[in-house]
Amino acid sequence: MTSLESKAKAFLALHRPGDPAVLPTVWDAWSAELAVAAGFSALTIGSHPLAESIGRKDAEDMTFAESLTRVRQITEAVDVPISLDIESGYGLEPAQLIEGLLGAGAIGLNIEDTVHSEGGRLRGAEEHATFVNELRRYADAASVHVVVNARTDLFVRQDGDETDRVDRAIARLKLAAEAGADVLYPVGRHSSEDLRRLTTELPLPVNAIGIPGKPAKEYFAEHGVARVSFGPYLQSALAEEANRLLDAWK
Repeated sequence: MTSLESKAKAFLALHRPGDPAVLPTVWDAWSAELAVAAGFSALTIGSHPLAESIGRKDAEDMTFAESLTRVRQITEAVDVPISLDIESGYGLEPAQLIEGLLGAGAIGLNIEDTVHSEGGRLRGAEEHATFVNELRRYADAASVHVVVNARTDLFVRQDGDETDRVDRAIARLKLAAEAGADVLYPVGRHSSEDLRRLTTELPLPVNAIGIPGKPAKEYFAEHGVARVSFGPYLQSALAEEANRLLDAWK
C-alpha cells in the first residue's frame, strides 16, 4: 500500500485553487496511454465513457466489478495516480467500494448523490455526508488517503427552485467537506458569478468540468477552480473526429 499512499498524496497535492490540475477523463488503457504520452501526470476514469466503451449505459448499467476490470487494465498500462468515478456506489457498502478501488490500483474516487440503484432518487444532504464519512473511514483503515471527490447533481438534475440552488449546493457540499471529502464537485456548467461563489464559499478545492477543444484553463484558474476533468466530453470529441474521418470513406 506504500506505493498507493504516495500516489494518493501526489494526487491530492495537484489540487491547487487558481492553478487547476487538468485530469483527462479516460476509459481504457489506450486513452490512458494517450493522455500520459501527452504529458498529463494524473487521470480520472469516467463512468459514462467507461460504460459506453463496454456497450453499457451510464447510471450504473454496468457493475462495479466490470468497472474494476477496466481500472486494472488502466493501472497496469500507466504508472500515474488514477481516480475512478464510482457513480453512487452500485448499491454496495463503502468498505466494499474502498477494497475494490485499492485492489485495482486506484487512489481516488468520485461519489455522486443520485442513487441510481434506487430509482435515481437524490440522497439527503446528511445521508450523502454520512456515505462520504464511511468511505473516508474505511480508506483510513487501509492506510491510504483515498482522495474523495464529493459530487452533487443538484445542477444537472435542476432540482428545486433555481433561485436558491447554489445556496443548497454549497450547504450540501459543506457537509461533505466536514465528513471527510478532499474535493467538492458541483457538477454542471455554471455562470461566472455562480462559479466564483462556489469556489469562494466552499472550504475545499473545487472540481469543474471542461470541454476538450475549447481551452478554458485560464478561465477556471481565474475563478479559483482547483481541478478540471472532462466527463464524457473527451470521448465524444474523439467520436466526432472519427466520424469525420470515416465519412470520407462512405
